[in-house]
Amino acid sequence: MPNDVSIPQAAKLLRRANRVLVIGCSGGGKSTLAQRISERFDLAYLSYDRDVRWLPGWQVRDRAEQRRIVAEMVQRDRWVMDGTTVSTFDLRLPRTDLVIWVRVPRRVALSGVARRVLANYGKVRSDMADGCPEKLPDREFLTFIWTFERRVAPRIVTGLDRFGPEVPVVTLRSRCAFPALIEG
Repeated sequence: MPNDVSIPQAAKLLRRANRVLVIGCSGGGKSTLAQRISERFDLAYLSYDRDVRWLPGWQVRDRAEQRRIVAEMVQRDRWVMDGTTVSTFDLRLPRTDLVIWVRVPRRVALSGVARRVLANYGKVRSDMADGCPEKLPDREFLTFIWTFERRVAPRIVTGLDRFGPEVPVVTLRSRCAFPALIEG
């Protein structure tokens, strides 16, 4: 990644950013971080899962419709969006002032999913579409988390290099880094 920045540098950029993209593996804390950034910096919170991908009953929205929604959302002046979907980097990265990559170890992501299920089972979270209550993770979802670094991370790097080579990217390898970024 050509434009990797440190946490202190990113904290300064975050204070004046209008559009922030938070990416990472499921369970890593990207939605929590994006919501905190939204509150702290008065940016509209946009959730890829809630606003773009999912329809009630855990039905996936059509890809063309997802792209149309993302194209509209990124035209807004001020936002923080969580979601890693690399296939929309071409729409999102050119409008992004700062990328925050929550890149925690898989054990942290898996424990995050476990905590999320325990806290929200049967309820719809604020970052999820209506009609999509928290459920037990299936094998496919757990495999996605387990193999994220091997399968998805290289595509993220390629997408960042291709569609946002000038966009600063900070990598957070621990949730302990969240306060340093937000309050820094």
